[in-house]
Amino acid sequence: MISAEMKNCHILLVDDEQSELDAYSLLLTSMGIKHVVTESDSRRVSARLGTMQSPIVFLDLNMPFMTGQDVLRELKVKHPQVPVIIITANSEIETAVECLRLGAHDYLVKPIDLKMFSSALRNALEISLLRNEVMSLKGISFAATGRKHPAFDRIVTRNPAMLSIFQYIESIAASGMPTLILGETGSGKELIAKAIHDISGVTGEYVVVDVSGLDDTLFADTLFGHTKGAYTGAEGTRSGLIEKAAGGTIFLDEIGDL
Repeated sequence: MISAEMKNCHILLVDDEQSELDAYSLLLTSMGIKHVVTESDSRRVSARLGTMQSPIVFLDLNMPFMTGQDVLRELKVKHPQVPVIIITANSEIETAVECLRLGAHDYLVKPIDLKMFSSALRNALEISLLRNEVMSLKGISFAATGRKHPAFDRIVTRNPAMLSIFQYIESIAASGMPTLILGETGSGKELIAKAIHDISGVTGEYVVVDVSGLDDTLFADTLFGHTKGAYTGAEGTRSGLIEKAAGGTIFLDEIGDL
C-alpha cells in the first residue's frame, strides 16, 4: 500500500539511458508518486539535490563522466542525509558490499518490479523521516543556513557543504561515540575535533596525541601510563593520557600511521 508520505516524497532518478529514466518514471508515477525528477548527467546530481526537499535518490552505477560509486562518495560528503538506492544490472556481491560500505541505503539489481521499487522506497523514506525528526527535535537542519556555533569560529569558511557538516557535528557531538575524522594533512582535522569537544558539553580536558612518531611500546605507555618497575627505567608511576582525558576528549592525531 502506498502511503501519503510516499506519494508526496521527492525522487531523483539518475541514469545515463533515457529509456531507463522513462521506464522508472512511469513505474513511480503508476505508484502514485507525484514528484519525480530525472537526471542523465551524473556530474549534475549534487546541484540537482540542492533544489529538492528531502529527496531520495535512485542511482545507476555504470555512467560516463562520474560512475555511480563516484557520485555516491560525493553525496555522502555534500548530502549525507539523502538516502541513495543503487539500481544496476551488476549482481556481483563485491560491488554491492562496496556500495553499502560507501553509504548506499539499498542495492537493487535490474530488472526491477513494482514490489521491489515500493519496498526500497518505503524503507528509505522511513529512514529519511526518522532522521529529519531527530534533527528537528535537536533543532538542527541539514540545510546550510549560515548560522554557526561559536565552536566553529576558528574555522573560516563560507562553503555550504562545510556549513552542513558543522550542523551535522552539532547533532552528534553530545553522543559520546568515537568519531573518525578524515582529511589531508593541514585540512583542519584537529580544529574539527576541538569543535566536537567544545560542543559535546563534557567537563574534562581536550587532550591531543600525535601517534605518528610512536612505536607500539611508546604508544601503549603514552596512552595508558605505567607503574614503577614496569620496565627498565620506569622509576616511578606515571599516568597515561587516557586517564588525563577522563571525562573529556582524547584526539589521536595521525592515527592512520599506526
